[in-house]
Amino acid sequence: MARGAEPAGERRPCGSVVAYFTSAKFLLYLGHALSTWGDRMWHFAVSVFLVELYGNSLLLTAVYGLVVAGSVLLLGAIIGDWVDKNSRLKVAQTSLVVQNASVILCGIILMIVFLFKTQLLTLYHGWLLTMCYILVITIANIANLASTATAITIQRDWIVVVAGEDRSKLADMNATIRRIDQLTNILAPMAVGQIMTFGSPMIGCGFISGWNLMSMCVEYLLLWKVYQKTPTLALKSGKVEESELKQLNVKKESDMKPAEGVQLIVEKDVTGFEPQQEKEVGCAARMAEPFITFRDGWVAYYNQPVFLAGMGLAFLYMTVLGFDCITTGYAYTQGLSGSVLSLLMGASAVTGIMGTVAFTWLRRKCGLIRTGVISGVAQFACLVLCAISVFMPGSPLDLTVSPFADISARLFESEPLPTLASPEDKPEMVFATGVPNLLNGSTTPANSNPEMSSEPVPLISVSLLFAGVIAARVGLWSFDLTVTQLLQENVAESERGIINGVQNSMNYLLDLLHFIMVILAPNPEAFGLLVLISVSFVAMGHIMYFRFAQKSLGKQLFVCCTPDPKAVSDSSPPGNTSTV
Repeated sequence: MARGAEPAGERRPCGSVVAYFTSAKFLLYLGHALSTWGDRMWHFAVSVFLVELYGNSLLLTAVYGLVVAGSVLLLGAIIGDWVDKNSRLKVAQTSLVVQNASVILCGIILMIVFLFKTQLLTLYHGWLLTMCYILVITIANIANLASTATAITIQRDWIVVVAGEDRSKLADMNATIRRIDQLTNILAPMAVGQIMTFGSPMIGCGFISGWNLMSMCVEYLLLWKVYQKTPTLALKSGKVEESELKQLNVKKESDMKPAEGVQLIVEKDVTGFEPQQEKEVGCAARMAEPFITFRDGWVAYYNQPVFLAGMGLAFLYMTVLGFDCITTGYAYTQGLSGSVLSLLMGASAVTGIMGTVAFTWLRRKCGLIRTGVISGVAQFACLVLCAISVFMPGSPLDLTVSPFADISARLFESEPLPTLASPEDKPEMVFATGVPNLLNGSTTPANSNPEMSSEPVPLISVSLLFAGVIAARVGLWSFDLTVTQLLQENVAESERGIINGVQNSMNYLLDLLHFIMVILAPNPEAFGLLVLISVSFVAMGHIMYFRFAQKSLGKQLFVCCTPDPKAVSDSSPPGNTSTV
């Protein structure tokens, strides 16, 4: 009998492995990894393509960034409202198809432009080429809006339902999603960059289009599998009255069973998607509906108990202290090579993953709200190094140089912007010296600039700057996960879409302001001032979160290593504001 029992015992580990790889949780991870990989490849490549097409000018890239940020800012609440009003599967599948189809179409248009750019430049005095630029930016913007809808529905709604009432499982799933994001942020651009380097931009376009076509089919199937394995995804509540939400908040101190909250929210209107007789609305009312949705979304966001926490997260986007084109461009002016920067980006990904690990550990030991406070203190402490770097040897800070010098020179001297250059007309340019000149508003080779020759720049300042930026990623991603889970747990299911849509709008608003700040002061001499402003905004963001934590926990905020009230119970319902 013992021998007969051995094979069953041996099969148990194998069975558990198979069960994990076929679980809804793993399938959600896999779908997110495929989606994020395609997103990161496209976001990296489209900027490079636009620079390549417009004669090594950043103009098209800047226009694209402005259009993307403005669109999400204006349409974030409307997208979120659409997510709330439709079934989960329909929203996920529609946004998936629209996003990938847009990227595929953009890739095809870019391939045509790369193949026939000389002919397009001569047709209709170049207007046909200009129309291609407008078309690419418009379709790419549609892809980004669809990606925003996908992120809201999967990362802010589906993941909560799949985790069920287990808050620890929800925290682990959020952390895993962020680890996938960190890895794909580094690996996907590297992969497509190698293809474009050893092949050509046209081959890169074809590869990205093909990848998105195959990925769309696989992701569509994975979404259907997750939906089948999680029956509760088919149940979606309608709008819950504001008075009832207030009653849920009041019961924070009561002895109500944890399961009662989720019953009140999830099962309030399960039949909310059955066809209902709607009153006839006029044309004016239909035209005014998006504006009313926009207003209602922002009002609802302001009235959320986690409003200050969300605002704190948004303020972190008003910074130049990240690995974007602005900071890397500044690094080139300070003498860092592309290989060194790639190593620094890899280090930032490692510290970002460390932040996701720190989040799960701190949440378990100290509770969710205190985790945000500790993460904020850790991030700000690291960014103090960045503030110190502004005054160290090697810093180009010079307040006597007007930050508007480049803008006034461009306006009053009427220097023409570069147009599409043919390969034989392009000057030989080392990438490490070409980028700073583009940032400074010049397209001349670096060796012709007397200010950027001969003497090496001391690396003390830039070393401290990147040490602070990299170390701060631990606190940054831990804080990001904290606010994400607070929004997941404390926003009613019927409002998850619109509230997270407005949160995305706030993030993009502050991100847009940071780009405007750089446009107004683009010269390296003013970068130190931008660093100090960035550190100030990070501090203000964490002060807002601290105020939220103080209002939520009161004197219990400073009780060390004690989980939040009711946070230790994994059965505490997501979506119930009493978990704060």
